[in-house]
Amino acid sequence: MKRNIKVKGALKAYLRWPIMLSMLLACMNLFIYLIDNKAGLVMLGFSILYIVLAMLLYFFKRPVIIGDLIRYAADYGQVQKQLLKEMALPYAILDYEGRLLWGNNEFLDIIENEKSARKSITNIFPEITVSVLPKDMQDKTVNAARNNSYYKIILRKIVAVDFSDSSPFEYQEDDMGLNDSNTLIAMYLYDETEIKTLIRENYEQKMITGLLYIDNYEEALESIDEVRRSLLIALVDRKINKYMQSIDAIVKKLEKDKYIFMFKQKYLQQLQISKFSLLEEVRAVNIGNEMSVTISIGLGVNTDSYLLSYEYARAAIDLALGRGGDQAVVKEGDKLLYYGGKSIQLEKSTRVKARVKAHALKEFVEAKDKVVIMGHAIGDVDSFGAGIGIYRIAKTLNKKAHIVINEVTTSVRPLMTRFINNPDYEEDMFLKSDQAMGVVDNNTLLVIVDVNRPNYTECKELLSLTKTIVILDHHRQTGEAIENAVLSYIEPYASSSCEMVAEILQYIGDGLRLKQVEADAMYAGVMIDTNNFLTKTGVRTFEAAAFLRRNGADVTRIRKAFRSEMGEYKTKAEAISATEVYLEHFAITVCSSAGIYSPTVLGAQVANELLNITNIRASFVFTEFNDKIYLSARSIDEVNVQLIMERLGGGGHMSVAGAQFANSTLAEAIDDLKETLSAMKQEGEL
Repeated sequence: MKRNIKVKGALKAYLRWPIMLSMLLACMNLFIYLIDNKAGLVMLGFSILYIVLAMLLYFFKRPVIIGDLIRYAADYGQVQKQLLKEMALPYAILDYEGRLLWGNNEFLDIIENEKSARKSITNIFPEITVSVLPKDMQDKTVNAARNNSYYKIILRKIVAVDFSDSSPFEYQEDDMGLNDSNTLIAMYLYDETEIKTLIRENYEQKMITGLLYIDNYEEALESIDEVRRSLLIALVDRKINKYMQSIDAIVKKLEKDKYIFMFKQKYLQQLQISKFSLLEEVRAVNIGNEMSVTISIGLGVNTDSYLLSYEYARAAIDLALGRGGDQAVVKEGDKLLYYGGKSIQLEKSTRVKARVKAHALKEFVEAKDKVVIMGHAIGDVDSFGAGIGIYRIAKTLNKKAHIVINEVTTSVRPLMTRFINNPDYEEDMFLKSDQAMGVVDNNTLLVIVDVNRPNYTECKELLSLTKTIVILDHHRQTGEAIENAVLSYIEPYASSSCEMVAEILQYIGDGLRLKQVEADAMYAGVMIDTNNFLTKTGVRTFEAAAFLRRNGADVTRIRKAFRSEMGEYKTKAEAISATEVYLEHFAITVCSSAGIYSPTVLGAQVANELLNITNIRASFVFTEFNDKIYLSARSIDEVNVQLIMERLGGGGHMSVAGAQFANSTLAEAIDDLKETLSAMKQEGEL
């Protein structure tokens, strides 16, 4: 081995100095001989003596010098090794497969089990797998935890042949045995426990602003004896204050039915795990009141300022109320989380809000030159009927009006044909999207009915063409909302948009009276959305129906218009016969679209039919149409299908909801639904 060691670098040049000086001395001797022969001969004798001594030194003393150098290098290496071993920074060497080869004292103290580490470092730090180990000269950073400590681990690839670069000796490859396995990995551990603890404490100390509203304060009090009213208020107030004490919150009553509270961020997870149990606790308060008290909560979390947290809380509580109340909404930037919302929305007994909204709508209509009405894509009877109602308001106020409708479904066609070529209505009453885009400008009032999500509207582009937008809808709000609406009237407790518009019509004044064909369209909208007055009907629903009947709506005429063709009836029967019952209570089937003009409407009808089967809590019907898969979901009162549809990107009501799948196959969409149902059942949401 020793013979194969070659001296290199500065040491090699230093050891050759005697030979180089001998050559110089020979040249000097030649010049002296030319000047003086005797002096040259004397100089020659000394030169020969020097050269002999130099050769003896070079050839015989060289191994001794190299040995001394090796011993010095070894001693120097021991010092380095001792310094590494006692270094305060945990440091280790791994082989290319992640097995521990060597570690200093600090590293061994951390891992404790050196034997397991020698088998694989993954046994100590599960985060470090073979795939994480560096494959090139780029460092890899891994965050890991062990024994309540947090570490940032840096892994650096080292090729063993590089070690010889700093050595004064040169080795032959056959002596080193160099191959791919000579790759080593240096591992450095940086303890970040303190900084992570401080970051976590800083995060947990952030203040969250929350707003809590009692949804039905007046209605709940009216449902109980006057003597017990103060007791009911006291019990609800006690529940709220006791709950706030459990999270160390400051709570202040702003009004008789409104609270503001603040608490630390660290308690948020506790609230989320319990799914805001205060909702259930308040609802359970019963001292003889016929109507349960429900509350809504809005939280603004993870903000940089208290003011922004309050603004988020305001937006969250508005969304909670817009979705029907009895739920909590957590807003973190653009991210929204919903909790609760399982109970049926209670109908408001007062129509004061409808009157206020009607007067506001009247002012906006009067202020503009024309009105454009738009519903949701693939409009249904409710969307069409509500549009007709707004159209009548515009015409009563002597304004030019248009209804945007692109695709006429089989359910809408019987109603729409009565308006086309009717001398009482203009030829441009109905417009397609491209035509509407040429009509809408800043002097146009755009009224959105039966939808509150921009992507679901008949023509999304119209929203950017005017600044005056009014929304009338009965679907629960989601995080995706139409921005900058000057008037928003969203009531999830309403049975249909036609019901809401029918109430508004009664407060417009100016001798407004619906024509018979218009009353039929609106009455049909109420009838279809309530499944012939079986779903989501309240006192105000029948009052609206009575108003439409007084204006000439004919039930027999409407029933004839909605009779099914034989082909559609057979398709419905096939879908029902192919129904799969999932998890004992959920009916899932596919409604064919072959030969059907409006398969989505037929799918909704099938979903309603399936609810007539015993033990079916909810029904789900898939329909393929226009390169999309549409899902209709229905329930009676046991399951909130809107929460299920929201997880699939859709929405709706507690008992009537839907979703769309744009880039999925039918099998994938069905699997997504089943996975969602299974997950929600495990979480206790169903």
